[in-house]
Amino acid sequence: MKPEIAQKLVNLNHQFYQSFADDFSETRGRLQMGVLKVLERMPIKASILDLGCGNGKVALHLAQNDFKGTYLGADFSLGLLNWASADIPAGFQADFHELDLTAPSWEEVLPPTSFDVIFCFATLHHIPSHALRVSLCRNIRQYLDDKGILYISTWQFIRSERLRKKILPWETVNISADEVDDGDYLLDWQRGGSGTRYVHLYSTEEFSHLADSSGFKIVESFDSDGEGGNLGFYQVWEPV
Repeated sequence: MKPEIAQKLVNLNHQFYQSFADDFSETRGRLQMGVLKVLERMPIKASILDLGCGNGKVALHLAQNDFKGTYLGADFSLGLLNWASADIPAGFQADFHELDLTAPSWEEVLPPTSFDVIFCFATLHHIPSHALRVSLCRNIRQYLDDKGILYISTWQFIRSERLRKKILPWETVNISADEVDDGDYLLDWQRGGSGTRYVHLYSTEEFSHLADSSGFKIVESFDSDGEGGNLGFYQVWEPV
């Protein structure tokens, strides 16, 4: 994929999550089962970086379950970050930062520290092009402790007949099908208005190559969430 097409898709998703932040947040009132499964593993004290934190439901869950560590959430959508910061109870140690995960470096936004745990739930599938995905994962490695753990999840919408009906032709956004990569899709949104989102459907081979290219090894994979319990694909990565 050419860089200019990748940037167009990044901008498309930025526009969507800014324009529909409130409507999207209303559809994310509770955590997915796979996320809850991961959170059950969290030690009572740890330093957590939540990339693509959205409306902060992970932070709220941690606060409500007596988590005593530190939490930093990052997202590019100020609209969703406003929801996140409004829900956190007083006394819980949480910070939220505006961050474009496709930026080459995160040093101007994130503190110069490493984290015990990094989450990247339902976010990686919005990153276009192999180059941007590798860059993102290498940045994650930079901020993860050498003994830390990365938890990721991606959307397997293709497994749902209802969601497959939301697939739009690329011409909708003035892009031709031969300008995007295998596994790239454009999805319709019809809540609070009409919108479009870019989503990438990963193969297991892509995950393996992405981990290898960014200094990780895959230690666990599982399906969860939604209709049939398989609309989310989760992986656990550790530094090599």
